[in-house]
Amino acid sequence: MQQWQGNSNEDFAKLVNEFEALPALYRHALNDLQNKIDVIKTEWQSRDGFSPIEHVKCRIKEPKSILQKMERKGYGFSLENMEQYIHDIAGMRIVCAFVKDIYRLVDHLSTREDIRVLEIKDYIAHPKPNGYQSLHLIVGIPLVLLEGTRWVKAEIQLRTLAMDFWASMEHILYYKFDKQLPSHVAEELKEAARAADELDQKMLRLRREILELSEGDSPSSGQH
Repeated sequence: MQQWQGNSNEDFAKLVNEFEALPALYRHALNDLQNKIDVIKTEWQSRDGFSPIEHVKCRIKEPKSILQKMERKGYGFSLENMEQYIHDIAGMRIVCAFVKDIYRLVDHLSTREDIRVLEIKDYIAHPKPNGYQSLHLIVGIPLVLLEGTRWVKAEIQLRTLAMDFWASMEHILYYKFDKQLPSHVAEELKEAARAADELDQKMLRLRREILELSEGDSPSSGQH
C-alpha cells in the first residue's frame, strides 16, 4: 500500500479523523443494497425454484485507504472529491453460478427505480490483459435523510464461481510476490483464466442441455 506523501503525519491523522464518520453513511447504503439483493434472491427462488445468486460479500473501505487512493490518483482532499471520484467506498461482490445469470441480474437492476446504474465496466466481454474477468457496476442507492434523499454510490462486482476462484488466487499470488509477478507466473495465470472461462462455457452448455431434457420430460419443470 502506498505510503502517505503529505506534509506530515499529523496532517494525515487529522484528515483520517475528519473522514472517520463518513463510512457510516456508506454502510447504511450498503445495508440497503444488500436487503434489495436478498429480496431478489428470495423472489427468484420462490418463482423459479432456484436463485442464480450463489453468495454475496460486502465491505466498507477504511478511511485511511480512501485517503491514500485519493492521493494516488491526484485528487485534492475534500469530501466533494471523495464523493465524486471514489466510487468503491461501499463495495459488494455478487457471485453467480453462470455468466448468463450475471447479465440477467444486471438487466434487472437497470430497470429498478430504487437503484441507479451509473456505470458499467464489462471485463467479461473484454477481459483485462492479465486475464481478469468480472462485471463492475457503479450504482446509486437512495438514502432518505433529514435534509432529503441523497444518492450514495457503491460498486458491485459480479462474477461466476470460476472467476471468483481465479481472482482470489491472483490476489494471493500478487501480494506474495510483492505486486511483481514473474513473467512465467503471469502467463500461467492468463492460461488459468482461459481455463476458467472454458469451464464457465461448458457448465452453461450442460445447464442448457439439462433444462432441454427436463422440458421434454415435464413441461411444467422447464421454467428456469
